[in-house]
Amino acid sequence: MLGPMLRWLRLLLFLLPAETAHAIGLWVIRQCGRMGFLRRRLRRRLPDLPELHCERFGLQFPTPVGIAAGFDKEGSAVSGLFAMGFGFVEVGTVTPRPQPGNPRPRLFRVRPDGALINRLGFNNPGAEALVAHLAGAVRTGPLGINLGKNKDTPEAEAASDYLTVGRTVRAVADYLVVNVSSPNTPGLRHLQKVERLTPLLSGLVAEIADRPILLKFSPDLDEGELEALCDVAVASGAAGLIATNTTLWRPSGAGSYREAGGLSGRPLAPLASRALRIAHARTKGSLPLVGVGGLSTSEDLLARLRDGASLLQAYTAFIYGGPEWPVDMTLGLSRLLRKAGYRSIDEAVGDNATR
Repeated sequence: MLGPMLRWLRLLLFLLPAETAHAIGLWVIRQCGRMGFLRRRLRRRLPDLPELHCERFGLQFPTPVGIAAGFDKEGSAVSGLFAMGFGFVEVGTVTPRPQPGNPRPRLFRVRPDGALINRLGFNNPGAEALVAHLAGAVRTGPLGINLGKNKDTPEAEAASDYLTVGRTVRAVADYLVVNVSSPNTPGLRHLQKVERLTPLLSGLVAEIADRPILLKFSPDLDEGELEALCDVAVASGAAGLIATNTTLWRPSGAGSYREAGGLSGRPLAPLASRALRIAHARTKGSLPLVGVGGLSTSEDLLARLRDGASLLQAYTAFIYGGPEWPVDMTLGLSRLLRKAGYRSIDEAVGDNATR
């Protein structure tokens, strides 16, 4: 009974404007997480799958399939997202101080291509409110928090913002992510340049040494820029890389992509895969890589693992696939692993690079 109800809800939400539908969907997930009997019933849909267990940057993951940052910016739906079947959850992006984000409308569907365009602009309640929302969250896997700077913070003071928000949320996070790659905060992507990124990242790693620090980068960098960024991450002691954020690139001649903002979903897949392969080759497998961008099917998940991803994240595919997507994809990945002769996730990671 629960499955059909959730599917009907998804159909109804697609009749509403994208951001309104997102707010309602998030509220429903939040309620599912708060009701213990419902949370446990949802969770039972996914059995324990030992072949999907993995350890990354000192943390134990029940499955490698997680929800990317941006879906739950407030940290208020963590229990429900875990109940939906995600192996790990990343919340944010969160900034030191609350900010409303960019003017609406700022979230748009491109339904024929399973894509979204957003120019939300780090709308979030601020670091202290996020910490309060996470109190009492029921976790069945690691929780990551994605860090950003406030829009009105000058570029020269950006490192201070990342340190401030990192210190505020560290106690409730299993890992932290430095987001310098969103296209929707003016000047933010400038922080990916080596001379700006090196002191920012190394300072954060030194200050918050008790938490793994990951770096999330843009798919719009060229090969040289990606390799330089990887070198900075390794030298700074980062625990991993997330490939990738949304893109400013647009399919040529596609009028439905006229809105400004970051593009996610299926059209992003080739760019995200390319960036992941470059990062895997450059780091020689020394850092765990999180593959995100255009992952829609179980086949996509396995292919991204073979390209070098150690963990996987989705956002847009969950929007289009509905509440059963995490369980369906995780079960599908387990079947594909066994069919391909892999006994564990680790055997699949980077397999394409060794052939």
